Amino acid sequence: MSKHLSMRSGNPALNKNTFKNITTNSDQVMTIDGTVNKIATSLFILLLAAAYTFTSDINFIIPGLIGGFIVALITIFKKEWSPYTVPIYAGLEGLALGGISLIFNNMYPGIAQQAIFLTFGIFAALLFAYKTKIIQVTQNFRLGIFAATVGIGLAYFINLIVFWISGEPFYFMTIGQPNAPAPLMSIGFSVFVVIIASLNLVLDFDFIEEASESNVPKYMEWYGAFGLLVTLIWLYLEILRLLAKLYSRRS
Repeated sequence: MSKHLSMRSGNPALNKNTFKNITTNSDQVMTIDGTVNKIATSLFILLLAAAYTFTSDINFIIPGLIGGFIVALITIFKKEWSPYTVPIYAGLEGLALGGISLIFNNMYPGIAQQAIFLTFGIFAALLFAYKTKIIQVTQNFRLGIFAATVGIGLAYFINLIVFWISGEPFYFMTIGQPNAPAPLMSIGFSVFVVIIASLNLVLDFDFIEEASESNVPKYMEWYGAFGLLVTLIWLYLEILRLLAKLYSRRS
């Protein structure tokens, strides 16, 4: 395994240990084309499940989030099960995202569609920038994004504890309501998080490309798709939060 695979991404599903001790015993190995197909399939399942809850009710949010988290852990520790667990993960997360999107869309009609278009727009733009070498993935770039991602994760974890104790989130994480505008500091924080989440996509592209050249097993195409899906879900939710904050200041 190439030493360049170390610290490829801040994504917990795609880190330096992802392909550790994985060997291939056949001619069936991971390829870029195969991974792209798995990504497309996973996104289709996710969007289909999200469309179902978005047009019905929000009762699947908690089951989807809890189930998705459990299946994600199983996928991370049992990568060889990826062809079975990743579609399930996509479906469960889709159920949760559809319900969450419905809540935001009831507050600000049209916001969910805008978040979807922005997410896929950023995805396409960064993929183009990566493939054309407009963005160069250097070791310092990886370290910077990794550190920022860990920092954001810690901030959200501490905010969760504070919210559980006091019932109020940090000032710079307040989403706002139609009659209670989000603070400018909160909007600035969301912009920063969206940028970091977007740049994690570049690291994921780089990681998957390197892995496809390392003769890992065919089932790792599903795992590569899983890692990218985790980042896309994070990016979509952060864009949704940012748009809600911006809309709250227009109301």
